[in-house]
Amino acid sequence: MLSSDALGHEYLSGGRRLTVLKDITFHLEPGGFLAIVGPSGSGKTTLLGLLAGLDRPTHGRVVLDGTDLGDLDEDARAKLRREKVGFIFQSFQLIPTLTAQENVQVPLELAGDPKAAAVAEDLLRRVGLGERGHHYPTQLSGGEQQRVAVARAFSTRPKILFADEPTGNLDGKNGDTVVQLMTALNEEFGTTLVLVTHDLELAGLARRTIRLADGAIVSDTTR
Repeated sequence: MLSSDALGHEYLSGGRRLTVLKDITFHLEPGGFLAIVGPSGSGKTTLLGLLAGLDRPTHGRVVLDGTDLGDLDEDARAKLRREKVGFIFQSFQLIPTLTAQENVQVPLELAGDPKAAAVAEDLLRRVGLGERGHHYPTQLSGGEQQRVAVARAFSTRPKILFADEPTGNLDGKNGDTVVQLMTALNEEFGTTLVLVTHDLELAGLARRTIRLADGAIVSDTTR
């Protein structure tokens, strides 16, 4: 489902070339649940952006569902993300002028799904917000907003879901709820899940954990 081959990323800062990632190589099977962990500055979020096709690597390649992202221009990568990829962010990234249901409907409507409203209603019920669909983000708690974001991420049943510190802005109880929802939907829909986190307890729920340090893989364990 997802392969990274000798992936590296560098950038210039003050006339100096800084290496953020170096020779990242791994393969993740369809339906897998991978956690990427490491200290701040280890390259976790940069790696996630490269794997999702949000950025281009300095060298190496990423293959997502059989497609080499390096062969695609920006429009083609955006199309691939729209059709196959879901995202969950630490900061929720909900559209403030849309209700919870409308936020979930957005990717469905972009995909031309005639049942967008019904699918959004069903997903909100699944995440325990069936009665909150008409509320705007500012009327929801942080935990509720992240549950809306989970529903939106799974709305198009993506083949792969990338989550960047999805519990970082939540307390323990709400964080546990969001993680349970992600793992349940991962199992139900067979969606491949790639999670970036600094929370080792959360990472322990994944079936595989890659640890980064100084931009390189220092361990790759499966349970």
